[in-house]
Amino acid sequence: MEAGIIGLGRMGLNMARRLVAGGHRVVGFDRSAEAAAAARKDGMEAASSIEELVTKLASPRLVWIMLPEGAPVDGTIDALKPLMSRGDMIVDGGNSYYKDDLRRAKELSASGLVYMDAGVSGGIWGLKEGYCTMIGGPESGFEWMKPLLETLAPPGGYMYCGASGAGHFVKMVHNGIEYGMMEAYAEGFELLKASPYGEGIRNSELSALWNKGSVVRSWLLELLEDAFEKEDGLDSIIGYVEDSGEGRWMVKEGVDLNVALPVITASLMRRFRSRQDESFGEKVLAALREEFGGHGVKRGPK
Repeated sequence: MEAGIIGLGRMGLNMARRLVAGGHRVVGFDRSAEAAAAARKDGMEAASSIEELVTKLASPRLVWIMLPEGAPVDGTIDALKPLMSRGDMIVDGGNSYYKDDLRRAKELSASGLVYMDAGVSGGIWGLKEGYCTMIGGPESGFEWMKPLLETLAPPGGYMYCGASGAGHFVKMVHNGIEYGMMEAYAEGFELLKASPYGEGIRNSELSALWNKGSVVRSWLLELLEDAFEKEDGLDSIIGYVEDSGEGRWMVKEGVDLNVALPVITASLMRRFRSRQDESFGEKVLAALREEFGGHGVKRGPK
C-alpha cells in the first residue's frame, strides 16, 4: 500500500520508517530540509511541496497528517483540498480536539473526501514497539486503512472506535489517564524522598522491583526506571511540566457531562503549578494566616 505523510517530526518520521520497513511505499513532506533528508536516507520519497506529494500518489490517495493540533492541521487540509480527488482520504494522526474532527469531517465529506481521525500512542518508542492506534470516521475508511494500521501497530494494537471524532476522543481519555498515573508515581516517589528511609533506597532499584509482579507495574514505571538509572536523584532536571492539551479538554468534557474527574483534574492543576517560580495565590494564603492568626510569614526583598 502507499501513503503520503505530512509532518516528519519525531512521531511522523518514525511512523514512516515503520511503514517502509513493512513494505509500504511512503511519500513524505516536511518544511524542514533536514527532516526530508532523513526521510530519503531511510528509503522514502520526500516531496518538496504538498503539491508534489499529492502528484506522486496514485488515486485513490491516502494522506496522513502528523502535525500539532489546530491551525497547522487546518492549514494543511486547506492546502490539500483543491489538490485531491473525490474518494481520496485525509487522516489526522496528531493530538487534535475531537470537535475539530466533527467540523473537518463535515467539510471534507461535502467535497467528496474521506476524513479519518487517528489517536496514536507510542511516542519515541513506537518505531520499535509499534503504535497503539484509535480510529474514528466511516467504517469503510477504517477498512481501507487496515494494511497501514497492521504495520504500524503491535498485534491487537489498533481499534475502530466509531464515527468521526471517536478516535481522538478515546485518545484524549487515554492521555488523561496517563496524567493521573504519572502524578501518582510522582507523589509516591516524593514522599519516599522526604521520609527517613529515602536516603537508603535507590529509586532505580525500587522501580525495577515494582515492575516484578507488583500491581503498580507498568511501561511508565519502566521508563521511570530508565530515567533513574541515568540520574537517581534527577538533580539536573527542572520540575517544569508542560501539558499537550488533552488533559484540559478532558477536564472540560467532565464538567460538560457532569462526570467527576478528581485525579485527572488535580494532575492538570499540578502541571500548571509547576510552571510558577512563586505562586501569588500562596502569598495570599500566607498573608491571611498572618492576619487572622498572627502566624509568622517569611519575607524577602520587595
